[in-house]
Amino acid sequence: MNPARTETLERFRTDYAAYREREGRAHNGVELSSLPYLATGPLARQWAVRARSFEALVAKVIGPSGRPLDVLDLGAGNGWLSFQLAARGHRCTAIDIRDDTIDGLGAAEELRRVVRFEALIASFDALPLPDRSADLAVFNASLHYATNLAATLAEAARCVRPGGAIAIVDTPFYRRAADGEAMVREKRAGFGMAHIDCIEFLTPERLAQASGLAWARHRVRYPLWYELRPLVARLRGARRPSRFDLWTAQVP
Repeated sequence: MNPARTETLERFRTDYAAYREREGRAHNGVELSSLPYLATGPLARQWAVRARSFEALVAKVIGPSGRPLDVLDLGAGNGWLSFQLAARGHRCTAIDIRDDTIDGLGAAEELRRVVRFEALIASFDALPLPDRSADLAVFNASLHYATNLAATLAEAARCVRPGGAIAIVDTPFYRRAADGEAMVREKRAGFGMAHIDCIEFLTPERLAQASGLAWARHRVRYPLWYELRPLVARLRGARRPSRFDLWTAQVP
């Protein structure tokens, strides 16, 4: 990695941890181990959306078979997804480029003292893992941080066994790229911190072209306020908002 890129990434890691702390994302104790079920506080509505996504992942991808899966939690943050799946008997590896104690892998240490799962500091496009070592790779509210979508998806596919799956959870999707591009302009105008040149959002076409995989969208039933966002945006003359939902592809 060239020195300028390394410096930008380090600045982003530091600035983003501070930004997340200001947002109130430094969860700990019972609150941390309860995620994604956060009932109170200013972030409760956001977590209500993520809880629906998690339930869809468990129902539609993890399944009720009871067979332990080898799961890669890509963009794991504080490790809440690995914690929840490991508590259900799955073998999880939480991977993130951030190791801070706000909501990076440093915060995951508290959860790892309760339920065993692995934690690795690494980037999406250079996973320190053997080929075909996982049954499932989950981009956990994280694929929009990829800087090279094709390379990131190829690396995930490399690590998943044939017949296994890649799942995308809580990444913003737009029908039209123009709406996503408008979101990016709005976000960066008010961000006030270093940023990396990441993809920020997806469209179905962008996803298909980058991976060569056949993707399926599983529509998630989110809280009513979330489902009404397109109507509210239309009434206000604003751009159409993103949707999350759950997207999956089988690795051949």
